[in-house]
Amino acid sequence: MTVSQRHNVVTGGSGPRAMMFAHGFGCDQHMWRLVAPAFEARFQTILFDQIGAGGSDLAAYEPEKYANLDGYAEDVVDLAEELGVRDGVFVGHSVSAMIGLLAIKRAPHLFSDLVMVGPSPRYIDDEAGGYVGGFSESQIEELLTFLDSNHMGWSQAMAPTIMGNPDRPELADELTNSFCRTDPEIAKRFARTTFLSDNREDLANFATRTLILQCADDVIAPQAVGEYLHRTLPNSRLVLMEATGHCPNLSAPEETIAAIDGFV
Repeated sequence: MTVSQRHNVVTGGSGPRAMMFAHGFGCDQHMWRLVAPAFEARFQTILFDQIGAGGSDLAAYEPEKYANLDGYAEDVVDLAEELGVRDGVFVGHSVSAMIGLLAIKRAPHLFSDLVMVGPSPRYIDDEAGGYVGGFSESQIEELLTFLDSNHMGWSQAMAPTIMGNPDRPELADELTNSFCRTDPEIAKRFARTTFLSDNREDLANFATRTLILQCADDVIAPQAVGEYLHRTLPNSRLVLMEATGHCPNLSAPEETIAAIDGFV
């Protein structure tokens, strides 16, 4: 089985450069369906599923490899190499924003531009270091314990909070269904990998052009996180979006497209 087959890759477009879209925790490539087509006239678009999500090969999941985000970054590098990507654009939502950064640090020739949608290098506050991540350590442990004990209940409870936009309940319903489609055991492990990660040191000396898309009222990655990333990444641009919640690729695709288009 090829790397592309393992990750259920779908390509589109015919441009000279590639634009790879990576989904966040509990999601799959379907979450980019309202954004990716807008770039097919100028880019070869690449959509894929992280191992354990969507149509990926569940048998390829290795607990030790995916115990930290480097394992996922390794997959991105392998996939981009197989597809012949050079100087492409990597668009990562949520945890995949940091996965993209780690992949670029491993193989800088693959992507010359990075788009981070709702990124966070650390979700847990660090009072001693003056860092605001949005959650206390006890809140994260409570969240993970809930997920461990009741995957479906966690999905139904958390999706509306993560999505925001309470006046559009169909968005939360879609996110709930996406969470529930993810393999429960892999989801539990990926959640720990995601919410206990601390990639602040990986930001040092990262010179790749980076766009940070920061939503309003994002409970997963509050504005302080986006501002921290902008201060820390020397070649970054911060866009404060009117979109609310953590998934503007679903809730505000036109604004998301416009922001990315203005960058690339």
